[in-house]
Amino acid sequence: MPALRQAEPYEMIVRRSPPHLRPYALGAAGFRTRTAEDARMLPLNAATLIVDFTGMSPIVTGPRATATFAVHTPWRHGMAVGLTPAGMSALTGAPVREVAGATVPLADLLGVRAEELAGRLGESASWDERFALLWERLTAWLRPGPGRDHLIMRAWWRLQAPDCPRTIAGLAAELGVSRRYVELGFRRVVGLSPKTVARIARFQRTVDSWRRPSATLDAALSCGFADQPHLSREVRAMSRLTPAQLFAFVQDTGRLAE
Repeated sequence: MPALRQAEPYEMIVRRSPPHLRPYALGAAGFRTRTAEDARMLPLNAATLIVDFTGMSPIVTGPRATATFAVHTPWRHGMAVGLTPAGMSALTGAPVREVAGATVPLADLLGVRAEELAGRLGESASWDERFALLWERLTAWLRPGPGRDHLIMRAWWRLQAPDCPRTIAGLAAELGVSRRYVELGFRRVVGLSPKTVARIARFQRTVDSWRRPSATLDAALSCGFADQPHLSREVRAMSRLTPAQLFAFVQDTGRLAE
């Protein structure tokens, strides 16, 4: 989801996707802010579909291992959907590797359906209506592939879990394949190495642990880091912030309504 840092009050509403969509869509968020400010998009393992209701054409941003920045972002009122690698392919027809580290117009993937979706979501009277319409449209667009990459998707999901194997060799052994099979499969399907996916997943768990109002800076040490210096190095490399700065940023942007 886009991380929107605003000087003025804003609204963000997060919903999990329905069970039948969860292998494809991690969830969605609705957002509204009064003014356009600088935005920092944090590392993410999913592709993100962003639909803005105020005139910007819908886009898809790919998985990324480092933070990206936008000055005076045009995202003011809209929705964002996190897509798994399987979801990117099944919902847009494009493999997620084609958008890794990039941003592309959704119309390039979905044609006129992209603008139609933006228009209908913007015209809806409430967030409940928008989420219902979004799930209905994603379900209608769903075209799962033959499933030949199911083992790589199992590996991808395994790396998102807090108890994931500490090494890629351990992951491969757990799945009963070679490390090379996993590495080549991730490059082909995801566009990122499994080690990079594991680093991003650990970073995401860190950010999630800091979103709670009662969170403390030390909570991140339980997310898979060896020690405090390891945490500091990874946070700086991936967000260009110190842990204390990222903690403050997450606390500031983490106010959610369910």
